[in-house]
Order: sequence, then C-alpha cells, then structure tokens
Amino acid sequence: MKAMVLRHSSPVHNRPLNLDEVEVPEPGPGQIRIRVHACGVCHTDLHTVEGELGGLPLPLIPGHQVVGTVDSIGGKMRGVKVGDRVGAAWLHETCGSCPFCKRGDENLCPDARFTGYHVNGGFAEYMTIGHAFAYRLPRGLDDMQAAPLLCGGIIGFRALRLAGVPRGGRLGLYGFGASAHVAIQIARYWGCEVYVFSRGEQHRALAAELGAVWTAQSGDVPPQRLDAGVVFAPAGSIVPQALEHLAAGGTLVLAGIYMSEIPPLDYERHLYHEKVLRSVTAATRADGQELLRLAGKIPVHTTVQTYPLEDANRALCDLKDGHVNGAAVLQVSEAPL
Repeated sequence: MKAMVLRHSSPVHNRPLNLDEVEVPEPGPGQIRIRVHACGVCHTDLHTVEGELGGLPLPLIPGHQVVGTVDSIGGKMRGVKVGDRVGAAWLHETCGSCPFCKRGDENLCPDARFTGYHVNGGFAEYMTIGHAFAYRLPRGLDDMQAAPLLCGGIIGFRALRLAGVPRGGRLGLYGFGASAHVAIQIARYWGCEVYVFSRGEQHRALAAELGAVWTAQSGDVPPQRLDAGVVFAPAGSIVPQALEHLAAGGTLVLAGIYMSEIPPLDYERHLYHEKVLRSVTAATRADGQELLRLAGKIPVHTTVQTYPLEDANRALCDLKDGHVNGAAVLQVSEAPL
C-alpha cells in the first residue's frame, strides 16, 4: 500500500514525509482494518512530524482523523462487518484497568497509546485499530466533512465542556482553525455569544460567517468580560491576555497538545477572583460519541481544504503557515459505491 512515512523528524518545510510502498497491515484479535478514504491533518500531526512531542517509534505513519470502511476483521466480533463506514481518532487503546480508566478518565491512562503517534495512522491506504476504539459516523456527513470531527471536533467539544461555559454565556476562542470552527458551531447551538481572536483575516471572516459576535487580533481586548475561554493556538503568550479577559469565576482551557512557554502570571491580574486555568489531555471515547451525535443533530458543517495523499507535506506546510481556513484533509482513496 501507499503511505506517507516519517523516518526522521524535521521542520515540515524540509518535506520529511516520504511516499513509500509498505505492507498492508493485518488486523489482530479484536481489531479491524480500515480502508482509508480520508484523513484530517491537524496541529498534532505538525508537532509530531517536527519532533516537538518526542518519543516517536520511527519509522511512523502519522494521521489520526481517519474515515474509511471496514476492510477486514481480526476474529469474530459483534457489531461490525466488512463494508461498515467507521472513524478512527487520536485515542488508539487504553489499559482499561487503571484508576483513570475505571473512573471514566481513560484519556489520562498512563498506558494509553495514540493513533499516528505510538502506532501507524491514517496517512496511508490502510490502518488497523481495535474495534472498541472505532466510531460509527453520522449519516449526512461525507468522508471529507467527517474527518476533521475526529480530533479537532472531539477536542473542541471536550474543551467547551471543561470550560463550563453557561448556556447563553460569553465565550472567547483564541486561534481559529479546525477545532475552533467546529467548537463555535456547538457554542452557538447552546446560545452562547462567541468572541474570536485570530491573526488571520480569512479566519476571522470564517468566524463571523459562523456566528461570532466579535472578531479581532489576539492582542485586542473584547468589549465585555468573558465567562469562559478556550486557547487553541499553541502560543503561551496568549494565556495571560486570555485570563485578563475573564469575568470573576471564569475558566480558561488550553486545548493544545503542545504550547510554547507561558509568561509569568500575576496573581491579582490573572488568577484572583476564583478564575480557573486548566488543560485538555486527549479525549475519551464518550467525548467522541457525544460529539458525533451532536454534530449530526445540529448539524455541524466543516470547512475543508483537500489534498491528495502524496501532498501531505504541502498540507502540513500550509497548516503551519496559516494558509488553511477550516481544516486540511487528505483524500486517500475513493469510497466504494
């Protein structure tokens, strides 16, 4: 099969992914093999390829926002058959027995493994995953539209939940890429007023189109205090500014897997009056299931920029340079008729 393989981490402008012919993986017990139709490209892939996350089992096939059809099944299992349309996300497997897993926080499992990071992902024509970690996808969303929901959508949804933004409350979104352009649709569905901070003019235009009541550069001050905020941009310098924008009792959530250094915080200016600062670490399967259910109900519409599989390096460069409005998605193969 064809796959974009990372052999050495490097800045994406060096085109570190190679288009190779590799063996088609075989599903083990309890696993399914997915014939990949589409795979989203997100900032986690960017950080992975450039080596900012470390600990990669190279060579590696990145990609963790996968949409495809079940091509093969590893043994007998209920609830899945060849030809089913499924999705695979960042969470690849967990131990199922640690205190975190038992209390429903499987995203914090110390033995969790992640798609396109610990194991080969969806920048390829085929991939395998445990049946229990694959998602049924809502009808009405085609493959390219569905792919960005499987990381950006899930993380954005979890970030909104952790932010505790009240229905009808005021929400700030810092950075407006794949996650934020899904999160704003959920927040608007909840009746929230959404204030968007982004460097990109085209990103601010998309935010306004999707219902933002106010858009501005990241350093600007909103006209009102915010009940909650979510930082999607991997820039630590935004954190003190976003904390100052919060009303008393507000929560700021950091939604990225990577962030540059956060400047020192002043207790009275940034944290006093019971403000909360917290991070997001991956997501649970329950988050994914609820997001997909909600996406079909609202319905969520994703804005996508498509690339062929062999242009994965270009997609990553466009993402890093801020040239993707919405989400970047690799079109890997055509869905069967």
